[in-house]
Amino acid sequence: MNVFIIGATGFVGGHLARHLIAEGHTVTGLARTESAALTLRARGISPVAADLDTRRAGAVEAALRADAVIYAAQADPEHETATVADLTRALTGTGKTLIFLSGSGVLMQRTAGAWSPDTFAEDDPFLPEPLAGSRKAAEDTVLAAVAHGTRAMVVRPGLIWGPGDHGHMSMIYQSVAVVGAAAYIGNGLATYSHVHIDDVTRLFGLALARGRSGGLYHAVAGETPNRWIAERVAQDLGVKARSVTLEEAEQVWGPFGALIMAASSRIRAVAAHRELGWQPQHADMLTMIGDQRLRALATPSP
Repeated sequence: MNVFIIGATGFVGGHLARHLIAEGHTVTGLARTESAALTLRARGISPVAADLDTRRAGAVEAALRADAVIYAAQADPEHETATVADLTRALTGTGKTLIFLSGSGVLMQRTAGAWSPDTFAEDDPFLPEPLAGSRKAAEDTVLAAVAHGTRAMVVRPGLIWGPGDHGHMSMIYQSVAVVGAAAYIGNGLATYSHVHIDDVTRLFGLALARGRSGGLYHAVAGETPNRWIAERVAQDLGVKARSVTLEEAEQVWGPFGALIMAASSRIRAVAAHRELGWQPQHADMLTMIGDQRLRALATPSP
């Protein structure tokens, strides 16, 4: 299968491209710059010179040449909305596959660092996070394309971890460089369901092979409250773990980072298990404790 990945130079898209190539697929990838094109070629990916702004037409043309399109970019809401609209319109009646990478942030709950008892399977109703309204709308646009002859699906993972990630554990290591302690917000029980990047890429492979048109698939393997992460980071570095207020958290992680670290987002992967037979192989995010890349984040900048 010829698969076009929008976001092939990113964390998820890059891992996904390598996985699909290993499975025998031919992969092309969006390249906004010549540097990005060189990177893709070095990975065995054919670059497409385009972007999601003024050269978006080139991305749509590449989508029409492919058998399947995977949107795995982390674009600003305006460009994402416009790209999804153009892709679904162009793919009308083609029967081609379009898979959109979303995330459990669309249903996160602002708990000020506290635990939430709520957990959501793919078909469960929820109140979307206001800041993720455009992302939820993009999900809906993709799934609505099924009625117009596109084999469309959405993959909605929890917090993705693994080599090179920038998730909660990375952020807690970073907090040591700022406040001298492994920080968490409030009582530290805010929890994101999480999943390893390799399990996410396997889910995409299964969705390509046998996913249901109109399918929405969660990806989750475990849960670890932020305080538990902070306590293990503190133990690793020989520092203390401590609670910070939301105001202090903004000084550590910025306003958006503080929002994420104070929220809970818990999901269940019912459809992914039942329809695709997907089973995660990596369940313990704390196995990354002690990674040298992470430890380096705890060193203050000169």
